[in-house]
Amino acid sequence: EHCIGDSSPAETPATKMSRQQILTLIAMASINFSSMICYSILGPFFPNEAKKKGVSQAMIGLIFGIYALCTLVGSLLLGKYIVQIGAKFMIVAGLFVSSGCTVLFGFLDQVSDGTVFIVLCFITRCINAIGFSAAVTASFAVLAKVFPDNIATVLGFMEIFTGLGLILGPPLGGWLYQSFGYEIPFVFMGCLLFATVPLNLWILPNYSIPVCLFHSNIDAVPSSQNSFLRLCTRIKILLICFVVFTLSSGLGFLDATLSIFAIEKLNLSAGSVGLLMIGLSLPYGAASPVFGVISDKYPSNRKWMMVIGGMATAVSFCFLGPLPVFHIRSQLWLTVLMLIVVGFSLCMTCIPTFAEMIACAHENGFEEGLSTLGLVSGLFSAVWSAGMFFGPTIGGYITQALNFEWSAGVQGAIAFLAETVDHARSFFFRSQKANRTDRSLSEGEKSPLLPKTDHLRVDVS
Repeated sequence: EHCIGDSSPAETPATKMSRQQILTLIAMASINFSSMICYSILGPFFPNEAKKKGVSQAMIGLIFGIYALCTLVGSLLLGKYIVQIGAKFMIVAGLFVSSGCTVLFGFLDQVSDGTVFIVLCFITRCINAIGFSAAVTASFAVLAKVFPDNIATVLGFMEIFTGLGLILGPPLGGWLYQSFGYEIPFVFMGCLLFATVPLNLWILPNYSIPVCLFHSNIDAVPSSQNSFLRLCTRIKILLICFVVFTLSSGLGFLDATLSIFAIEKLNLSAGSVGLLMIGLSLPYGAASPVFGVISDKYPSNRKWMMVIGGMATAVSFCFLGPLPVFHIRSQLWLTVLMLIVVGFSLCMTCIPTFAEMIACAHENGFEEGLSTLGLVSGLFSAVWSAGMFFGPTIGGYITQALNFEWSAGVQGAIAFLAETVDHARSFFFRSQKANRTDRSLSEGEKSPLLPKTDHLRVDVS
């Protein structure tokens, strides 16, 4: 049985997956599902519990935002040193730390109110985020290594479990809170996440830790040519990162502001708000495998998927409130419809981005190994986390200063700007490439069919 990272010549992709590929999918799916369900349980009840502890609304937003910020830092560092640490060790250790912090967070209601509660919330969330970033960053790299020819399809399949976690998290967390109190949701979810630790220990191959991951000469030593700085100097990479940033920013914005808007403007209960959020996560999870297959089978359509999805995202955010300039009253059916469109459009835009980043890295001289995959997956996770921090923080501030309608419009404008710039960049480089091709063809037509022989003439008289 070959090692995953065997340096032997690659075989043509088979339609039937190997046993190791199936087991890897199961392991990564368990990570996505359990991590997302743990992440999404706070929304229905934690803000009210924090208010009872004397925590202000701004501080509650920071408690949510610090998770994304620490995930950003952790993704950058751990993605850079994934070869030295080892992917399997990062996954198992990250899951263990994250599950422990989730359980501990459930007992914070026992501490005194005020500063002590706030400080412990920050510490627990920070450590939890670092564990989460380790597991997710390593899982991206492992998937890209095991499925090099079908990365978008596999990521689309993984997003099903991400969507399931986001779908089940809020209603399940709210039900457990109402039935058993504050502690039980976190203890239950933390134990669920901890159950993935022995699962991944058993399923994932026994890599050499920490010297190398895949027993391959290419992967054993990280290339000195591969660096985050060099990766980030590529214009295409930066623009794709901007697109990813706008996607996660929109999701983070909805996490922090949608529930208040639905309760105040649409007169919904907290339980109904949890069901309302399914309108966003269900289309996202359902459409992910479809767009993943399309992205892998038709790579040339990836840029159009990103453009169309981004424009649909921009329009749906503008009508989510809707913007006051449209003079349309907020209605439940319109909000549900726009959330469904946001779910589909975010999925259409997000799925091709990771594959495009890997392709761009290879086009610019990055080696096809774990080192490059670690850099790309770390950068992707970091940019996603930056958006998840920006969205609730700035979106919450704009909502407080103006209202939800204008804040949602700002999110739509950012998405529109990202897709416009990316599309303009694609058009510019295609035009340059076409001009170079035309110039070379015209020079070829002007050149003589036979070489000049005047310099070979001699006087024979």
